[in-house]
Order: sequence, then C-alpha cells, then structure tokens
Amino acid sequence: MMTRTRATSTIGILFLMASCGQLLRAQPGWVYLGEANVDGAVDHDRIVVTGARGQFTAIQIRVEKAAVEFEHVVVHFGNGSSDPISIRSRIPAGGQTRVIDLPGNRRIIESVEFWYARASRSPQRPKVRLFGRR
Repeated sequence: MMTRTRATSTIGILFLMASCGQLLRAQPGWVYLGEANVDGAVDHDRIVVTGARGQFTAIQIRVEKAAVEFEHVVVHFGNGSSDPISIRSRIPAGGQTRVIDLPGNRRIIESVEFWYARASRSPQRPKVRLFGRR
C-alpha cells in the first residue's frame, strides 16, 4: 500500500509531466531548419535552408552546450534580399533568442549567416540551432 506522501509525490510528478507535454505542443508551426557548431574562439557560419522548406513568418535561434556571444546575424531570403537581425549579444547554454519576426508576410529563407564566438571557456563546443515559424 502506498503512503500518503508517496501518492502525493507520484500525482505531482504525473501532473508536471502532463504540463510539460502541453507546453511543447503549445508552440505549433516551429520547424527545425539546421544547426552549426561554434568551433573557434571567433567563428562565422551559414545555415542553408532550401526553398522546399517553405515560407516562414519568424525565426528563433537556440543555443546548446555552452554560451555564445553573437556579433551579428543576417537572414538571406529567396528573392535576393537580406535582413540584418539585432539580437542580444550573449545567449547562455539552454537559452534562446526572442521570436524574431521577419519583415513582410511569409518569406522563403535561403540561408542565415552567423558571426559569433564562444562566450565561455567551457570545453564543450556550443551548438546553435535555427528554427522557423510558419
């Protein structure tokens, strides 16, 4: 027979798991577009997004493993235009940028360029993941 404390803990854990699942589903329309690793102290990378991925209204950049210091980011669109994006300078591991709305209506993203650097002396290589919202 389960004790009252154990039963309460089990119910609490089940509630927390259900809540987390709903939060993950609460962000419809986000599509993984690619990733890059920050290899050196200072780095420049480009994530190429094919037109077959479709049109997007916004992007978000997520950082994993170690903090990244962004110098600047440029989004290149399918029609040949580009848009420099201003983001906060340092994103910690596990952090993300705000939702970055793209100018105009839905846009085809050709690529996104990053100029960035490692923001800590962590032995782990930071990973930058790009997501687009339809």
